[in-house]
Parts: sequence; structure tokens; C-alpha cells
Amino acid sequence: MARVAFLGLGVMGGPMAAHLARAGHDVTVFNRTTAKAENWVAVHGGQFGVTPKVAAQGAEIVFACVGNDDDLRSVCLGDDGAFASMPKGTIFVDHTTVSSRVTRELHDLAQAQEIGFVDAPVSGGQAGAENGVLSIMCGGAQGDFDRARTVMAAYARVCKRMGESGAGQMAKMMNQICIAGLLQGLAEALHFGEKAGMDGRAVVEVISQGAAGSWQMVNRHGSMLDGAFNHGFAVDWMRKDLGICLKTADQIGAALPMTALVDQFYKDVQNMGGGRWDTSALIERLRKLGEG
Repeated sequence: MARVAFLGLGVMGGPMAAHLARAGHDVTVFNRTTAKAENWVAVHGGQFGVTPKVAAQGAEIVFACVGNDDDLRSVCLGDDGAFASMPKGTIFVDHTTVSSRVTRELHDLAQAQEIGFVDAPVSGGQAGAENGVLSIMCGGAQGDFDRARTVMAAYARVCKRMGESGAGQMAKMMNQICIAGLLQGLAEALHFGEKAGMDGRAVVEVISQGAAGSWQMVNRHGSMLDGAFNHGFAVDWMRKDLGICLKTADQIGAALPMTALVDQFYKDVQNMGGGRWDTSALIERLRKLGEG
């Protein structure tokens, strides 16, 4: 068992840290809102730190799952950041979906202190975090990954090293590109079925068993048909992720026409007041267009 710290107790980080505690690891947590950290400790045990630096003291591995590039920098750097108390030979594992730029920046700073740095974004959403079945895509040195993987097993269904530093984030970008296209296609199919007077659930029961089948189809078609979107991965966060994809595509010379288009569709959903709706809310945009 390892002594670890977990920084960020949101809808993903809270359950992930809980799996570490249940697996028997000695867990210290940090959250920007201290009351949330206190509540987590009351339920799961362990202890909390009032700053990332305090939480990271004595930890062999420090995990983070926060919101964006700036949030990640804030928990890593500065007098109260985790790096300030991490000695050489320890490992920082970042589960946040962030830009490759900040990943390289923090990797280089960690390396200068002889701290291992593994970028390890996850896929599987809140349900995957709660059930401990996340897919984790990692970048970093093989030795650092091997040490961290044994601990990440507490909440992973699959955990694979994709290459050197930044490769995990690149894999996550590919994941989000795929999801954007899948959800738009599913939204259009279900909307088409509604207009044609078809029973969407009956159709999905058949086509989900064939070449059109996907996790999104199986797990989101019902709520899409019901117009229920107060769950899952928020449109605001998806736009953040797709913005990272599109910016990186410009940097490496990749063409992402479908991703750019769906990103604008998500902007429309935000303008409809659906920024916190699940990403499957693309169908509501089509319904609104159909009313015009």
C-alpha cells in the first residue's frame, strides 16, 4: 500500500480518491473548498491538507484531477503548490484533461526537481469514476508509469502507457474527437426517427447490436429521447476539451472539420442555456431547429 495525496474532489476526483482509500492506501486529500475535503475525510477516512503543499508532504505519489490548465498550475506551483513539498523520487500524476503545452511545462519543471510526472487523463465519466472502471491514457517515463499504475488500478478498467510525456493528453484528444462525432450522429439519427414517427428505443435495441453500436448509443439514447440532460459530462467541459483539440490540430497540421463543426453546435447549446447539460444534449439543438 502507498501513501498518496489526491488534489481535487469534484465529481471525478472524489470517487477516485475514495477507491484509493478503499483499496487500503493512506490518502491525504486537498480541495479548494476545504469543507468538501473535511466531508470526504469524514466519510472515507484519511486526512486532508489545507494547501496542495501540505497534502503532498510525505506522499509517494500525488494525484490531481482539477478543472483546466490554470487550476493545474495552481495546485502544482508556487509556495503552496505540491511541487514545493515533493522530494526527488516521488511521482505526480495528472488526471486532468489539459493542453499539451501545460503538460510539457509541468513535466519539465518536475524533471528539474527529479520528480516523475505522468499525464494520465481519463475516460468513462462520473459513472466510470464512481464504479472504478475508468480508461486511463498515460504519458511519461516507463518506470514512473509502472509505479503509478499499481495504485491507479484501484479505479481503472484499463490503464495503458501511450508514450512519452504528453502522449496521454494526445490520446484523450483523440477520445474527445471520437465522442463529438458519435454524439452528433446519434442525435441526428434519433431526431430523424422522431420526425419519421419511429420508436427510437425499439430501433436502438436492434441497431446497437450491429455496426452502428457504441457506448454512447447504449447509455445515452434513453435520456436523449426523454430530453433529460441534468447528468453526465457537461457541455461547458466538452467545449474546453474540443478547444484544446482544435488548437493542437492547428499546431501539428491536422484537419478536424467535423470536430470544429460540432464544437460550434455545442456553442449553440450553451446559448440555449445548456452549458451544464450532458454532452448528449446535441439533440435539443436539432429539436429547436426543427421547430423553426
